[in-house]
Amino acid sequence: MKILAIGNSFSEDATCYLQRVSQGELYVRNLYIGGCSLERHMECLTGELKEYDFQKDGKALRKISIQEALRYKDWDYITVQQVSGLSGIEDSYEPFLGQLIEHIKQRNPSAKIILHRTWAYEQDSTHQDFIRYDNKQEVMYEKIWNASEHYAKKYDLPIIPVGDAIQKLRTETKEFDYLNDGSSLCRDGYHLTLDYGRFAAALIWYRFFTGNPIVDVTYAPRGTKRKLIDIIKKTI
Repeated sequence: MKILAIGNSFSEDATCYLQRVSQGELYVRNLYIGGCSLERHMECLTGELKEYDFQKDGKALRKISIQEALRYKDWDYITVQQVSGLSGIEDSYEPFLGQLIEHIKQRNPSAKIILHRTWAYEQDSTHQDFIRYDNKQEVMYEKIWNASEHYAKKYDLPIIPVGDAIQKLRTETKEFDYLNDGSSLCRDGYHLTLDYGRFAAALIWYRFFTGNPIVDVTYAPRGTKRKLIDIIKKTI
């Protein structure tokens, strides 16, 4: 199963461990420009700009354009997403999302297009875009949820619910309840931690694409604790 993510650092977080989690069942590549919005993706597409890192397991293989990436494989799935700071701002998606979807359908008609629902920032995040959500995690989460639901229905796109899983871990486990001495799932207030955060995201992608139960996943990132890995699997 071949998956191409058209994204940024948030799709990098989500796909970094995905091939290892799937034990070779999934072939995954990520198109990375840090902070890349849907508008920027369309600028790169229109200009045929070779500005993306073509990533495998979170590591850049080479520079590439969207056009080259779409031709690289006969992709089964192609994921799209908005940049994190605008992910809950519904009117920021258009006309760029529609344009991107149309181009993908023309170039890769057999590929299924998927929407990646990303996560809200940490409670005390200092990200400049957090003010758009009154600096409140729950507000940001709800707005991301609403915006992604809107466009999923508009374009008939399935959703990878990573943001839901991250929020569930934050609100339903004491281990990841950051305001009550739990660990944050963000390493800098917005990107996922390199251990448990990225692992949780990979599990959601794995289950979405394979339908396999995540409790059976044997891979775990180096240095993680079995107890916390098990809590993540059972919670999400």
